[in-house]
Amino acid sequence: MRRYRLAVVGTAAFMTITAASGCSGDDGGSAASASAPPSSKPSATASTQASAVAQDDKRATVKTESVGDLGTILVDAKGRTLYLFEADESTASTCDDECAEAWPPLLTPKEPEAEGSARSELLGTSERPDGKTQVTYNDHPLYRYDGDSEPGDTNGQGLDEFGAEWFVLDAEGDKVEPDVDGEQGPPGY
Repeated sequence: MRRYRLAVVGTAAFMTITAASGCSGDDGGSAASASAPPSSKPSATASTQASAVAQDDKRATVKTESVGDLGTILVDAKGRTLYLFEADESTASTCDDECAEAWPPLLTPKEPEAEGSARSELLGTSERPDGKTQVTYNDHPLYRYDGDSEPGDTNGQGLDEFGAEWFVLDAEGDKVEPDVDGEQGPPGY
């Protein structure tokens, strides 16, 4: 009986050691970490990639719409408000990673087009750090705001996030900011 117990204990120990060492993958990680259930929260990279895929199939459009007391401002093809980031001092974007999650860049695979009062001569593009092409207007990289849920929303107007302020743009490509009375309006409004 004693031999039987020793054999059972020995076999169990051997199987435990074998299982633990045998589960190691080529990368040195264990099967437990490799088979851990994926997070239910989508990664920033996945949401950024999904946004890019949606833009990759057609040319970006910048147009104008009249929005409340802001006047005529720039929007994308679906009527979503476009913003400039004051930290961008050239056509090169300084908004990536977490910033680009909250403020998705307006991407395009082709030359962008203008509609309405938007001026085609002010449209341009610049390469982002990830190699994608971002639309610019009057030398400002253009972004949408994740906090805008409907076309015409301007919830990002005047926010100070990621080190600088965000503003909607008028058809001339200038930021729209509060006038001296605190109301919104185009410059000189």
